Amino acid sequence: MATPVFVAVDTPDLEAATSMVGSLQMPGLGVKLGLEFFCAHGAAGVRSVVEAAGSAPLFLDLKFHDIPNTVAGAVRATVGLGAALLNVHAGGGPEMMRAAAAAAAEEAERLGVPRPAMLAVTVLTSLDDADLVAVGQAPPVREQVVRLAKLAKECGMDGVVCSAAEISAIREACGPTFQLVVPGIRPAGAAVGDQKRVMTPAQAMAAGATSLVVGRPITRADEPRAAAEAVVAEARGAAPPA
Repeated sequence: MATPVFVAVDTPDLEAATSMVGSLQMPGLGVKLGLEFFCAHGAAGVRSVVEAAGSAPLFLDLKFHDIPNTVAGAVRATVGLGAALLNVHAGGGPEMMRAAAAAAAEEAERLGVPRPAMLAVTVLTSLDDADLVAVGQAPPVREQVVRLAKLAKECGMDGVVCSAAEISAIREACGPTFQLVVPGIRPAGAAVGDQKRVMTPAQAMAAGATSLVVGRPITRADEPRAAAEAVVAEARGAAPPA
């Protein structure tokens, strides 16, 4: 069964990150590290967090977006860090996504480690229709997300990162086994922050999400472990039968 929740540890503070993930070890909860952490601490920092996290799976959320050879090289350089999930921007195009998928498989085989699931980022959850127009893309967001998800599947991606609002449309377009990793998740009553397309954990899992990404509602809670336990329980309780 896929890990239902990844906690987003978005901090440049290595001690804070390792302490947080160490205190949050529990079944059903993985760890997501992004650009803020990686730019501050690099591969060595990732290894420190992986060690502190125990058996918790890692989502290394670096959103590679460059020419195909560069992205393939970046993927090869990160496979050995032990991530269960890696991602690239679908907007990088078909050749880039194919190169990333091939690099992940080849490097995992060379190192004798499990291949990370490769995800494509569709449209960032901080963007809405007006933002797409501003950058020269055609709205509505939902149609752009589905278009990119179908392209990602054709290019060998294992799934996509999308908002909860697009889950049902992607499920219909890409089938039941395509992984949908969903950020912008806010438990009932939590602040929305800079996210524009959000749902609760129960709503997203019931709609067909594979895994959820939850950051501030856990990491900035008065009791982070209790908050994490509540989110995991809600996600597991709402997930459709496997």
